[in-house]
Amino acid sequence: MNKQRDKDELKPLQKQLALIHQAMGRQGKSAVIVFEGQDAAGKGGVIRRLGWCLDPRWLSVWPIAAPDLREQRQHWLQRFWQRLPEQGRWAVFDRSWYGRVLVERVEGFAEPDAWQRAYREINEFEQAITAEHVQLVKIWLDISADTQLERFEARFRDPAKQWKLTPEDLRNRNRWPEYQAARDDLLEHTHHKAAPWFRVDANNKHQARMSCFRLLIEELGKGLDTTPPGPSEEIRRFFHPEHHDSHPTA
Repeated sequence: MNKQRDKDELKPLQKQLALIHQAMGRQGKSAVIVFEGQDAAGKGGVIRRLGWCLDPRWLSVWPIAAPDLREQRQHWLQRFWQRLPEQGRWAVFDRSWYGRVLVERVEGFAEPDAWQRAYREINEFEQAITAEHVQLVKIWLDISADTQLERFEARFRDPAKQWKLTPEDLRNRNRWPEYQAARDDLLEHTHHKAAPWFRVDANNKHQARMSCFRLLIEELGKGLDTTPPGPSEEIRRFFHPEHHDSHPTA
């Protein structure tokens, strides 16, 4: 019953966001949506509910993992440039270029001068995106250490979800203070007018999903005309009664 209630509460927001998605597609406007947060913060759950209501022809979802061998030989931002959306489409990132100043920083995969320089590179990258009239929305889903542990335990107990729990999740949890410090630094250094950060309390999954949808509706719907265009004159004439009166019948 609770799950059905949650679906019913979310449904009108999904419908409203779908109208925005369609309007932006018709008008050739693009969007990039970034989801970051601790392991088990609920990024995948929000993204699935986005995918359920949006037109897949105008949507790309990019789950970002460690770069492969080919990507390691390129500039570290190149793989993100390549995933930016075409005109009129949306791209959703499940983790993003912020891995440079999070996991690569904490785990030592990037040298200090590299991840420190990345703050400037990230800001320039995002300013370049938004200068091309791409709307960029960055959402950080925040959970407490206790909530994360509860969700890890729930995954461990559920055979259908055990695959979602990885040894890396547990190792990252052991470095919780370091990841929190990295989060605080990135929020401070990459929160700017062109692409501000929005923090969402994700300790309650349903409320977090509702908050994300409301936020996307507000940000992407600013100044947008969502009124569907009427049919063309040719289509109107086809469906006019006089047309049918003179149309040959089988």
